[in-house]
Amino acid sequence: MDKIRILDKVDKLIKMYKNGELGGEVMPEDANPKLLNSSLENYLYFTLPMALNYQRNSYALWEGALKTYNDIETRFVFNPKIVLTKSFEEVSLALTKYKVALQKNKQTEIWIKLCETIVELFDGDVRKLFDNCHNNVEEIRDFIQIHNKKKFPYLSGIKICNYWLYVIYQYTDREYVNIHKLTVAPDTHVCKSTHELGLINDLEFNSSNVQTITINRWQELLKNTKYKPIDIHTPLWLWSRNGFKEIL
Repeated sequence: MDKIRILDKVDKLIKMYKNGELGGEVMPEDANPKLLNSSLENYLYFTLPMALNYQRNSYALWEGALKTYNDIETRFVFNPKIVLTKSFEEVSLALTKYKVALQKNKQTEIWIKLCETIVELFDGDVRKLFDNCHNNVEEIRDFIQIHNKKKFPYLSGIKICNYWLYVIYQYTDREYVNIHKLTVAPDTHVCKSTHELGLINDLEFNSSNVQTITINRWQELLKNTKYKPIDIHTPLWLWSRNGFKEIL
C-alpha cells in the first residue's frame, strides 16, 4: 500500500467533490421538511428512518420519509410517545404507505423498538442521548453499540451508527467535542471506493470484516494529516455511486 500515492488521490478526490465533479448536489437526506435544526422533531426525523437504511436505495427511503412526514395521517410515526399508543397494524400501515418500511412486520418492529428505547431512556427526547454522553462520539458509540446494543436495532450497526452520527452532525445543531473520532460509514459504496484506491486488497474487500477493516484503514491513513475521516466519506460514496470517474 503506497500511502503517499493514496493520499495524493484523496486530495484530488476531495477537490473533485468540492468542484461538483462527482455529483451530489442533492444528497438523500436533503429530502427533509426543513425543520428547525435544534428542534426535537428534527432530531427524530433524522434518527428513526436511519434504522431502516440498510440494503436499499437511500434516496427512495428519505423521499418516503418526507412524504410520510408531510401526510398529516402518517406523521405520528415520528413521535415515539404517540407511536407507543398505536396498534402494531396502525404503525405498519403508516410506515408502508410511502415505503419507509419495505418489510411490514420486521421493519415495523424495529421502528417501534427504537421508539420504546427513546421513550424509556430519554422520555421521548433523543437529544438527551447526546447531552448525557457529553457530545463525545466515542461515548455515544459505546452507549449504543456496547452497553445498549439490543435497544437500538440496526442503529447500533457499524455502518449505520457512524452514518447516523454524521447525518446528525450535518443536519442538526449538534457539535461533537471530538469530531475527528467520527469514522467513515463503511457502506457498500465506501468499501468499494476504499478497494478501488488500493487501501484494502481483494482478500480484505471480500472479507466478512471488510467494514471494520475499512474504518481502521482510513483512521490510520488520515492520522496526522489535514483531513478527518468524515471529510472523505461523501466523496467516496459519490465516487463509487457514479462509476469511479477518473481521478486526474
